[in-house]
Amino acid sequence: MTMPLTSTRISPDWPCQVKPPGSYDWERSAAKWLRELIPARYASYPALIRHPVLLARHAQIQVEQEIRVARTALQTARAELPTLGLPEAVIEHTIKMYAAEVLQLQHIARSVRAVSTALARR
Repeated sequence: MTMPLTSTRISPDWPCQVKPPGSYDWERSAAKWLRELIPARYASYPALIRHPVLLARHAQIQVEQEIRVARTALQTARAELPTLGLPEAVIEHTIKMYAAEVLQLQHIARSVRAVSTALARR
């Protein structure tokens, strides 16, 4: 008994917004999801529209930069936020927000890598 292409195992990091590799229209769903991760001004660049693997590369770089920004904000929050006159409760909430954002962005980065790998193998 032969298995259909769509039964291949996908990464646990695979984004739910993207159809499984090999399924109908999966590359379009991947490109749509990847476009949501980059600044809107990039969406009209022909090279990124025509080459999903290039779009995935750019999305990976974008997410890596966002991780750096969130880490910097987290690492400097305790020292810098009090100088802005913010209440301690706001500072603590902001620190928790940045910590959660770092974790979320790391998950997104793993998802982008999974999609990138699948696009490169097509």
